[in-house]
Amino acid sequence: MPRQRAQLLVVLAGLSAASPLATDMYVPGLPDLAHSLRADASGAQMSLTGFLAGIIAGQLILGPLSDAVGRRPVLVSGTMLFALFSVVCALAPSLAVLNVARVGQGFSGAAGIVIARAVVTDLFDDDELATIFSRLGAISATAPVLAPLAGGALLLVVSWRYVFAVLALIGLLLTLGVLRWIPESHPPHARLTGGLSGSLRVIGQVATRPAVIAPVLTLAFGGAAVFAYIAGTTFVFQDIYHLAPTLTSLIYGVNAVGNMAGSLAYGRLARRSSAETLLVASAMLAMAGPAALLLFQVTVGSSLSVTWLCLLLSLTAFGVFFPAVVTIAQSRGRTAPGATSALLGGGQFLFGAAVSPLVGLFGTQSPAPMAAAMAVCLALATLAATVTRLTHRAGRPPVLWAPGKCASASGGNRTAAPHRSPR
Repeated sequence: MPRQRAQLLVVLAGLSAASPLATDMYVPGLPDLAHSLRADASGAQMSLTGFLAGIIAGQLILGPLSDAVGRRPVLVSGTMLFALFSVVCALAPSLAVLNVARVGQGFSGAAGIVIARAVVTDLFDDDELATIFSRLGAISATAPVLAPLAGGALLLVVSWRYVFAVLALIGLLLTLGVLRWIPESHPPHARLTGGLSGSLRVIGQVATRPAVIAPVLTLAFGGAAVFAYIAGTTFVFQDIYHLAPTLTSLIYGVNAVGNMAGSLAYGRLARRSSAETLLVASAMLAMAGPAALLLFQVTVGSSLSVTWLCLLLSLTAFGVFFPAVVTIAQSRGRTAPGATSALLGGGQFLFGAAVSPLVGLFGTQSPAPMAAAMAVCLALATLAATVTRLTHRAGRPPVLWAPGKCASASGGNRTAAPHRSPR
């Protein structure tokens, strides 16, 4: 029913946005955090590194685990632990305790990111995935905009510890939302056997399929470009073009609106063109933005307006790119949606964490390092998207082996078809 679908999407979007909120809300309070815990800036930033490490590990473990034990147990446990670790962060007496709690917060928060995609894959057929992922993308795109603004407003009146208290409240509300509105979408007859070890082996099997690993790599390179954008944009607009933080936030907001518009447009475009075609086109369009910015910078120099327009073009194209690649990968990985989602999220954050420091390493006196990093990542994403399109005919998922299951796709017992709830 429409109301049930709306409730489902709101909770899934919240689960997807919880970890970005935990990343961005406390960033404005890093100087205060460092002073309060008697640490230097680099020590305080380690809490962000630990959080990202937790997200990567959490997705790679919790996604396959949900294929074996079901979605709801992992989701409920993950959101409850996210709230608990947020409380520990709020009360942390030292930087060491905070960093350990941030790793736990990232690991548990990863449940929402990785399992939200798996739940959508369980509940909806291929012809509906594009619409659902486009709506999720549009809702989730608000998190990077609202998080710094909410964190900054909160820090005007209270200390950084209250940011984590708010995150704990968000975790509690998400737990209640899961219990009330998220059904168990992966019934016992469709689950993989062999426990966690068997589920982790399935990750290896999924990763050996070119039809799945191609979109996984596409998302990883695209995610790396987004991390380069996040790492460099503030320095570009505040240090180079000397904008006030409020105007920089406005630019972030407009770019996020472009991203939301692209996500909503994908749902309509997918009715007329294949997801593979839209993926290649959006990857090329996203690459055109930083490539043009780099060309302007090394020839005549780029102005504020040119830099902004180039980035806006890229961010709008991302709105089509991300739901397209997730739709393709999850559709092709239906035999193990949790494992497929784990590969998608793990690769995205791993590549992003590796690329982000490169922007600062090559200097922040020019938009060129950020533009170059984004252009290279998106060129690789375009190449991977082209391979994804070429593997379209080979994208039908085989039955994967797991202890107690038959690996043959042509005889013997097959894995039961995924459950579909009433729409």
